[in-house]
Amino acid sequence: MSVLDQIKDATIIGNQKGVAEFTNQALAEGVRPATIIQEGLIPAMATVGLKFKNGDIFVPEMLVAARAMKAGLEIIKPLMVETDMKNVAKVVLGTVKGDLHDIGKNLVGIMLEGAGMEVIDLGVDISPEKFVAAVKTHKPGFVAMSALLTTTMPNMQAIIEAFEAEGLRDSVKVLIGGAPVSEEFADKIGADGYADNAASAVDKIKEFLD
Repeated sequence: MSVLDQIKDATIIGNQKGVAEFTNQALAEGVRPATIIQEGLIPAMATVGLKFKNGDIFVPEMLVAARAMKAGLEIIKPLMVETDMKNVAKVVLGTVKGDLHDIGKNLVGIMLEGAGMEVIDLGVDISPEKFVAAVKTHKPGFVAMSALLTTTMPNMQAIIEAFEAEGLRDSVKVLIGGAPVSEEFADKIGADGYADNAASAVDKIKEFLD
């Protein structure tokens, strides 16, 4: 079994120590950082996402696999040069103002990174003004926002309206998610898409990229 296959298998089962060890081994053997990501970590998280969608694993297992993938990424990131790997897409991510929930958001961020995307995670309790500033600064193709409380859901619409007021709406695709959020709500507030879990969020962005 190649070291890339070992990285992949360790990631899928959530073996953080194994992923770190095999990643270091791969680097010692002269495998390029981008190759480790593209042929080890990304296929692993694609498998994890598929298993989740098929009901073979659940959120706890998905989180463990995501953390294992992160262990590999943290070793590789400092070694990456700008030209070594082109990001598939750039995504600004955040939980909306008034909402402090971050487990789902963090999982989405890790899954997006695992799919080769650059993620700018703003954190929680993020105002429309901060989302606007992030879009102006980072110029992402996508904005993904979450809300776990019905009382904070209207802030999603406020963010979209802020983008419109600043002339930014056409430059980004807006995706929303979170337990109380629905496809119907996404349509109502003018979002571009809705994802009910982290794996679906990755698929949704990939649909826009195809």
